[in-house]
Amino acid sequence: MPYLLHDLLTSNRELRQFADKAKRLAALQRLLEQAVPPAMARYCRVAAFERHTLTVACDNGAVAAKLRQLSTEIAAQFQARGHEITVIQVRVQVNLPRKTALHRARPLSPSGKKQLTQFAASLPDSPLRAALERLGKKG
Repeated sequence: MPYLLHDLLTSNRELRQFADKAKRLAALQRLLEQAVPPAMARYCRVAAFERHTLTVACDNGAVAAKLRQLSTEIAAQFQARGHEITVIQVRVQVNLPRKTALHRARPLSPSGKKQLTQFAASLPDSPLRAALERLGKKG
């Protein structure tokens, strides 16, 4: 069963080329993650590799600027591992954040409500006092 996808990808010339390119890009991604500082690795992705040019997509301009500064050293590390990379192109390609689960607001405990109301009573009339009183009533 685990070989079904592999068999499918190697059964056709076009699919085999696609699979080979995907493997090459995955290997280059692993090398990139080793070549850049760990704090930057999660914000950089190998986008393409053609004609000795490695294209790297970064999530933001700050990471892209730092990657451009390090591009000579990174290219040297790739070359030391047998990859003929002469140019590193850096592109900013914002990666949309994953949706996170919304946190439900926890209700205030009765003692929390009481403390909020007492604190609000000690304040002069103001928008802050009114807001704290509303929180104490509905919290």
